[in-house]
Amino acid sequence: MKLGGLLNKLVIDGLLPEEAAIDIQKASRKDNKAITQLLVESKKISATKIATIGATEFGLPLLDLDAFDLEQIPHDLVDEKLIKKHHALPLYKRGNRLYIAISDPTNLSAIDEIKFHTGINTEAILVEVDKLESLIEKQLNAAEDDSMSEMLDEDLDDLDYEDTEADNKNTDADADIDDTPVVRFVNKVLLDAIKKGASDIHFEPYEKRYRVRLRIDGMLREISSPPVTMGARLSARIKVMSRMDTAERRVPQDGRIKMRISKNKAIDFRVNTCPTLFGEKIVLRILDPSSASLGIDALGYEPEQKELYLNALANPYGMILVTGPTGSGKTVSLYTGLNILNQEGVNISTAEDPVEINLEGINQVNVNAKVGLDFAAALRAFLRQDPDIVMVGEIRDLETAEIAIKAAQTGHMVMSTLHTNDAPQTLARLVNMGVPPFNIASAVNLIIAQRLARRLCENCKTVDDIPKEALLVEGFTEEEIKEGLTLYKAVGCEQCDNGYKGRVGIYQVMPISEEMGKIIMSGGNAIDLAEQGQKENIPDLRQSALKKAKSGITSLEEINRVTKD
Repeated sequence: MKLGGLLNKLVIDGLLPEEAAIDIQKASRKDNKAITQLLVESKKISATKIATIGATEFGLPLLDLDAFDLEQIPHDLVDEKLIKKHHALPLYKRGNRLYIAISDPTNLSAIDEIKFHTGINTEAILVEVDKLESLIEKQLNAAEDDSMSEMLDEDLDDLDYEDTEADNKNTDADADIDDTPVVRFVNKVLLDAIKKGASDIHFEPYEKRYRVRLRIDGMLREISSPPVTMGARLSARIKVMSRMDTAERRVPQDGRIKMRISKNKAIDFRVNTCPTLFGEKIVLRILDPSSASLGIDALGYEPEQKELYLNALANPYGMILVTGPTGSGKTVSLYTGLNILNQEGVNISTAEDPVEINLEGINQVNVNAKVGLDFAAALRAFLRQDPDIVMVGEIRDLETAEIAIKAAQTGHMVMSTLHTNDAPQTLARLVNMGVPPFNIASAVNLIIAQRLARRLCENCKTVDDIPKEALLVEGFTEEEIKEGLTLYKAVGCEQCDNGYKGRVGIYQVMPISEEMGKIIMSGGNAIDLAEQGQKENIPDLRQSALKKAKSGITSLEEINRVTKD
């Protein structure tokens, strides 16, 4: 394989082995990632060295972003999509010339495309890739925060909500809630939830009070208690927004809201109503499409777990199963994998109930049992449409399981979820459904069990002094304690929520080895599979969680909340 300019220069200078350079060039083409980014990720050469060599080789000016005045950065000149696409950021404008920061000296298409879109002559300035990525993320987040702040300061009476279903007919066309206080209240709750990073919003009616709660980092927090007399009007307003039947209050309903919060970003809400003793409880799940494009590195996989997942994704056929309770991040894990596989030459189809993340390039189907479109029916349709990769939202019954396994055995990659406590129990669950053991052993490649734990706030976390005896009971080994074990606990400050900020995944990533296949075929149970996993040095959820605590990412208290021995 002929090496590109920068890689060739690094090989000639003896800074990079030729085999490593070829691998990086292949990965760059496959994953559509910059050479410089892959070089830094490989830890074979520093970002500073790459930038220095690139500047010399390609005759570009070199700039240290740490010494640059960020106030000079022009906003709204270059579209956010272009910045993300090319990993290029406008730094400053002098007269009729715009200077663009890039980290890859071969990325001249960025300069040409930005020049075309802005109509301004552009010049490239080379910077270190890690500093550029950090600055781009900072600038885009700041722009989003500014957009949110402007919206919160604006009149809340009329936000931009889009119709999510063009063919959806409102069964009560005249039911328009012309109630300004209610409209403003609902709009503010939705905006506050987005701003605070909530995953769910709960509107809950009781006999003598009404409360609104947000689920932030997995924990519910009450944010408001409007008058109980507002309950019916709040319910009606949300049902109008999500295109539900406002006259029907006796049965649960499902709907969807799409709210545009900026020119380039919209947030979806999945809405469900449930009749209770004192009115309808309404829960909105906040679906942020950008969560699927975070990348596998942001999810919290350990290096060896990440490698196992990527290896399974590279297989042309077989089944990958993700398991865990509701709200444990299964969908994001699956869509991160689909994002990696989403190439022009691949046909990907998904069946979900409902579709949570809209991703361009993937054929997504909402299952609808009322009209006979269940998971099994969708799967049959997919298999007639020349699929390469199929994702099933959940395997709920034997029929769906059998079709999915047959697809995995006949040259297709199948991804799905199950509700079990850990990876070994997933195989036992399939057997209990009625799937023959030999089919499971031959079809399933990888099982990922996962939970989400709250991250400790880096600003205020403090060392937790725990006796040695207690550490041994929790699962740490004598060797780990002797080596020097430092655990941290939550404190709380202005920058976090009770000492925690954000969440991280805890995983058990279990490939199905030949020995595990034999255990399944011989009628072994989940305990036998778990013991084999330990023999193969596959950490279970508890061991993975202890590693996160040992690394200072989360606290012992938090991992005890989400895992157990």
